[in-house]
Amino acid sequence: MKIDIQKIDFGEESITIRYKALSPDLKRIIGILEKSENKLWGKTDTETVSISISSILYLESVDDKLFAYTGNRVVRLDGTLNSFVMEISDEAFFRCSKSMVINVNKVKTLKSLSSNRIDATMESGEHIIISRRYASDFRRLLKGGR
Repeated sequence: MKIDIQKIDFGEESITIRYKALSPDLKRIIGILEKSENKLWGKTDTETVSISISSILYLESVDDKLFAYTGNRVVRLDGTLNSFVMEISDEAFFRCSKSMVINVNKVKTLKSLSSNRIDATMESGEHIIISRRYASDFRRLLKGGR
């Protein structure tokens, strides 16, 4: 792969990627470049797609695989739940259990449950349980603290 880097003194900065086949390395580079627009690259059953971070309802780790759920699709992401939490500094994402992170901005209703747990109903109608381990941090978040 040939890399051509040029410093310019004026004009708009731009990046052009020319490829014969979209390799995993190129997908990763494109993903990094598009993160500036708050997008992630992942896979559905049939294709590689980009999703905006703000469209994610929640993320779930299942059998060491990371899935992002939006209103209309499930996208398999590279990485782990911990790496997502570390890389995305968006305060809207909250760790609600060992295997899940929710987008607080996509929560429609909340209901207190026994054993100090919270039932969060997402915009899609799905119910996510905030475990008792994370419930007190979530209540603090709702009150304006972090």
